[in-house]
Amino acid sequence: MVDWENLTPLNADGSRLGHASRHPGFADPAYVRRRSRITATAAGHRVGDPYGPVAYTPAEHATWRTVHTAVRAGQDEWACREVLAARASAPVPADAVPQHAEVSDALQALTGFRFTLAGGIVANKRFLGAMAEGFFHAVQYVRHPAMPLYTPEPDVLHDVFGHGIHLADPFFADLYRTVGAAAARVDSADALDLISRVYWFTLEYGVLLEAGNPKAYGAALLSSSGELARFTRADLRPWNLTEAVHLPYQVAGYQPVLFTVESLTHLADVLHGFLDDFDENTRDRHRLPALPDRGFMARPQNR
Repeated sequence: MVDWENLTPLNADGSRLGHASRHPGFADPAYVRRRSRITATAAGHRVGDPYGPVAYTPAEHATWRTVHTAVRAGQDEWACREVLAARASAPVPADAVPQHAEVSDALQALTGFRFTLAGGIVANKRFLGAMAEGFFHAVQYVRHPAMPLYTPEPDVLHDVFGHGIHLADPFFADLYRTVGAAAARVDSADALDLISRVYWFTLEYGVLLEAGNPKAYGAALLSSSGELARFTRADLRPWNLTEAVHLPYQVAGYQPVLFTVESLTHLADVLHGFLDDFDENTRDRHRLPALPDRGFMARPQNR
């Protein structure tokens, strides 16, 4: 049994943070109110509809700069060559929190993708399926300034910088559309969960071997200086669909097990091979377990 609590990071004074609910992003009432005001505009939002900007505070811009600097340094050391090349094209500024629209306009010119508004974690059918139409759900709020280098839930830096790197690159954009097209063809929670797990262990937390050395390509790794600093100490396993489906995973916390591919060509083979003909019978064709028999998936508690 994985001790998820001990996979969360330390406080600034070296004490253990413990459960995600103790993170100030969940425990600070003033921060929660600010985040709630920002996310309220996502209620009833239709995928692809326009939406307004956020008036970010000087403190939020400062948090962005702190995180961007740390994450970029981690990427310089630990991201794969293709990601670093994609980053050079990504329209994401370093000095201030960008508005979704300004980044979307540039991404659309590069790959046809745009951000669409999310208030937090989005249901699989909507989140995954929107990628088929070139929309990626993204939040607008900034992580808590007291712990800028760790957030137990996605924030604007994860969505816009981490995924923005992918969405600026035609190769990665194709893979997002491949995921989306598969999700658009199915409706059952069972089938959508299978796609979500494959997406999680590839485009979110994927690792590849570059001259035998592990390098990050997944957006969740690329947007976390903490994960970038420690992912090589995780249990790195060669990509295995059956293992990935059985493996429990935790949305809030560092990941104890990650899967590697030999190259991005290998990644494309994995995703297209599994998803191009994906339908409600894919589970049975691959002799994969039903949803109740898969590893649990835990989300942040205080949402």
